[in-house]
Amino acid sequence: MVRMRTLIDSCFDRSLPAIPSSKLTLDQRLALCRQYGDFSLAYSTAVQPDLSYFGDEKGYMAYATKMGHVFVLGDPVASRASKADYIARFIAQSGKPCFVQVQAATAAALTSHGYRVNQLGKDSALSLPNHSFNGKRNETLRYSERWLYKNGYSIHECGDGELGPELSKISDDWRAGRIVKRREMRFLNRPFCLSLRPGMRRFVLFSPHSQPIALLDFDPLCRDGKVIGYTAAFKRKIQGTTAHAEIGLTKYAVDRFRQEGAKIMTLGLSPLAGIEKSQFPESTVWRYLYQRAFLSPLINRRIFNVQGQAAFKRRFHGDELQTYIGFKRGTPTEKVALLRLLKTF
Repeated sequence: MVRMRTLIDSCFDRSLPAIPSSKLTLDQRLALCRQYGDFSLAYSTAVQPDLSYFGDEKGYMAYATKMGHVFVLGDPVASRASKADYIARFIAQSGKPCFVQVQAATAAALTSHGYRVNQLGKDSALSLPNHSFNGKRNETLRYSERWLYKNGYSIHECGDGELGPELSKISDDWRAGRIVKRREMRFLNRPFCLSLRPGMRRFVLFSPHSQPIALLDFDPLCRDGKVIGYTAAFKRKIQGTTAHAEIGLTKYAVDRFRQEGAKIMTLGLSPLAGIEKSQFPESTVWRYLYQRAFLSPLINRRIFNVQGQAAFKRRFHGDELQTYIGFKRGTPTEKVALLRLLKTF
């Protein structure tokens, strides 16, 4: 089966255009993130393995290929004034790339190139200076935190290199209980790594017996050389750990970041959640299929629990930020290629 897929991919990839490759180093990409990385996927575009890059020392776009198709990850990491130029130049060099999980400004720029733009799902953002866990709607969040502390649990921030073997066991046990156990999803997510990249933060939940049983990692959000907030990157926990763990860890992190003066925290994408008619030219067929996929028991049970993902993030009552997918082809083959790139099968 693997050989057959490889053969099919090589046949498709012969049609790929020759895209000029950027020679940006990791340090250069991280430096650009510190200037312009104020959206949830920015940091991941810089550090995720197996991505290719288009751009220069003033900005870049991250992309990957599969089955003869080109997929751009997120928005350009560049100044606001130059984003449209990077998009135009990349389209000219790469043919008909598909843009995945972009914001409204990028979506608007794509429409000028004849793209159709559908809603992809919602990110959730907490404006920390004005945020509070007071009030009835946050009662369950406060209860989870109280329950953990009342029952002898504790939460601590851990630096790079701390608790290596124990955290590896948490990740392995978490993966063993996933719908897809053999591989981690890619592209929109990146593989979990024990080492923390520069600027990342990690919070760990300890059991009443002082054993680490859950973790929550964050990527930095940056603007003009300063960290302005964080986005949730990885959640892992030992199977059977209390359901209060994820809520308690997230609330702890929100409170910590607010105390430190951070401006924003995002919870990341809820794929296919709340799909409605786009304000841009779109495909009604794919809108309908996305909506059906979100409701599908088979997809939620056998591929990815998109409903559970969305329900967890709604508990924090953040501002919903619509994300988009832009495409010219919109063929079933392109969608299959994207699903394979995401490692959904």
